[in-house]
Amino acid sequence: MLKSFFCLFLLVNGLFAFSGTIIIEGTYQNKNLYIQNSQDEDVVGFCAYEVVINGQISTDEVGSKTFEIDFTSLPIEPGSHVLVEIKHKNGCAPKVLNPDALRAEPTFEVVDIKIDKKGLLGWTTINEKESIPFIIEQFRWNKWIKVGEVNGKGKKGVNSYLFQTVPNSGENKFRVKQVGFEGDDKRSQPVTFNNDVRHIEHKINKKKMEIQFSGETLFEVYDMYGNIKKYGYGEKMNIANLPKGAYFLCYDNVVTDFNK
Repeated sequence: MLKSFFCLFLLVNGLFAFSGTIIIEGTYQNKNLYIQNSQDEDVVGFCAYEVVINGQISTDEVGSKTFEIDFTSLPIEPGSHVLVEIKHKNGCAPKVLNPDALRAEPTFEVVDIKIDKKGLLGWTTINEKESIPFIIEQFRWNKWIKVGEVNGKGKKGVNSYLFQTVPNSGENKFRVKQVGFEGDDKRSQPVTFNNDVRHIEHKINKKKMEIQFSGETLFEVYDMYGNIKKYGYGEKMNIANLPKGAYFLCYDNVVTDFNK
């Protein structure tokens, strides 16, 4: 996570009256950080003047256009938490060239994944290195959609998880994934089961300005440009605040359209 905040800071030598701090927080991945140290015509010298790692002042040389924050000189084990503070002068800010160097990468392997007739999804993993959230996805309405999230345990041994899904009628397909750097996500194989409950139907009640379903269901409404306008779960959906026009309606295992 990268964020910048500014605070009043009094210097003994009086070169400048206040400064800022860039904070990078994450997990050490055996990678160093690279910083582009900007200069400003109103600032004497280079912008960054100090780096603090986990509360300790770094010995890295910061007085150049680019510099490296080297973690190998500190007693930091791979997989451990790292908090980096880059202190800089007011009126300028250095740029962190690779902030995702402290972002954990998914390494899990799924040794078993299954789902029962009530939609209870269970999976077992090994070789986790970090506590990264598992995202549960369902293939519904011709696409994979996120339906839940479970925090990963981050242990190399056997880890077991359970998640109660909300299945639709007919075929249901689920998988789990962890998000990696630059879209390099890691996914499980999908697991499928057939739900024998009765298919849900819908009707539009123009008097009440709502869409009524024959049972509880997930639903989404999109305009003709693909912008989502409504989503939720239940037996009815209010459409009074939708402008007049044509829409796509997704619910249960159905994709249809309607006009208001």
